[in-house]
Amino acid sequence: MKHRSYIVAFLVLIVHFGFAQTSIERHDVVATYSIVAWDSATGDLGVAVQSKFLGVGAVVPFAKAGVGAVATQAFANTTYGPRGLALLDSGMMAQQVVEALTQNDSDRSRRQVGIVDAHGNAFAYTGSGCQPYAGHVTGRGYTAQGNILAGEQVVKAIARTFEITQGDLADRLLAALDAGENAGGDKRGRQSAALLVVRDAGGYGGFNDRYVDIRVDDDSLPLVVLRRIYNKWRETFLLEARMRTIDEFNRQRKFDAAREETKRVAAMFNDQLRTKPDDPDLLNSIAWSLATHDIDRVRALELAKRAVTLAPDKLNILDTLAECHYRLGHYDEAIAIEAELVKKEPANDEYWKQLQKFKDAREKAGH
Repeated sequence: MKHRSYIVAFLVLIVHFGFAQTSIERHDVVATYSIVAWDSATGDLGVAVQSKFLGVGAVVPFAKAGVGAVATQAFANTTYGPRGLALLDSGMMAQQVVEALTQNDSDRSRRQVGIVDAHGNAFAYTGSGCQPYAGHVTGRGYTAQGNILAGEQVVKAIARTFEITQGDLADRLLAALDAGENAGGDKRGRQSAALLVVRDAGGYGGFNDRYVDIRVDDDSLPLVVLRRIYNKWRETFLLEARMRTIDEFNRQRKFDAAREETKRVAAMFNDQLRTKPDDPDLLNSIAWSLATHDIDRVRALELAKRAVTLAPDKLNILDTLAECHYRLGHYDEAIAIEAELVKKEPANDEYWKQLQKFKDAREKAGH
C-alpha cells in the first residue's frame, strides 16, 4: 500500500507538471497582430501591436530613426529586433534581413516577423509552425501580420485601413489596430498593446528618436487605454515635438518633410482655434509658435493682437506681440512694447534681453 501511494503521488506530480509546462509554452507564444510602417512624407517609422499577452510592448516592437522598424512575434525571438536593425543599418533590404534572421534559426517555423526599412521597403515572414490563423499582408511602406487570429480578415482589415487613413503615422497605426480588433483580433482575447514611432530628434527634449512610445501592459481594453494615453500625449508633447523637428528637418535639408509637418501644425492650430476662438492663452501660444518658427508671421501678428485685446494686462502676451512685430521687421513697435514691459518688471532678464535684441536688429537694419 505504501509503494502504491508513492506511485499515485508521483503520477499526480507528473500530470500537474505536464499541465504547467503546457500552460507555460502556450503563454510564451506572442499571439498577436501588429503593423510595421513608414511615413513617406516625414520618414517616421513605427510599430503598433495588440495581444492577449502580458506586456507585449516589451517584446514585439523595435525601431530606429533613419534605419527601420521590426515586429517579432509568435514564438518570438527578440534578437530579431536589434539584429534586424543592425542589418538594415548595414545596408541590407528588408527581405534580405528577414532571410538572414531566419536562415540559421532552428525554430524559424514558429517565428513571425515583419520589417520595413527607411525607404519603405517591407517584407514579412510567417513560419509554417505558427498557430492558426497566422499570416501577413505586405504593401508599399507597411506590413501587417498576426497569429492565433480570428481569421485572415484581421490582417486584411489592418492593411486596408492603414492604406486609406490619412495623417500622422501614429494615427494611421492606431486606426489599423482598431480595424484589426473590429475584424476579430486575437481569438483568445486582449490584454496589452503598444505604439512606437521614431523620428530623428523626436523624443523628449530632442535627445533621442522615441517620438511616440506608449504601452498598456495589462488591461481588459488595452486599445481603448492606449488611445486615451496617446490623446493625452498629443495634448502635452506633440506641439513642442513638431516645432523642434520642423527645425531639424530644415537643418537636414529635408524640406519636403518640413513642409508636410508645417501643414500638419497649421491643421492642428486651426482645430484648436475652432474649439477655443476666444482663449487668449491659446491665441498667444499659437502666435508665438507661428512667429518664432517662421511658419506664418502675418497670421501670428493677427493672433497676438487679438490675444492682447482679450487679456491686455498679461505681460507674456504683450511680449509675444512684440516678438511678432520684430519678426516682421517692425522694430520701433517691438521696442516700444518691450520697453514698457521692462519698465513694469525691470528685474526680468528675459524682457531685458528681448529689448536689446530688438534694438540690435534695428541698428543693423540702419533704422
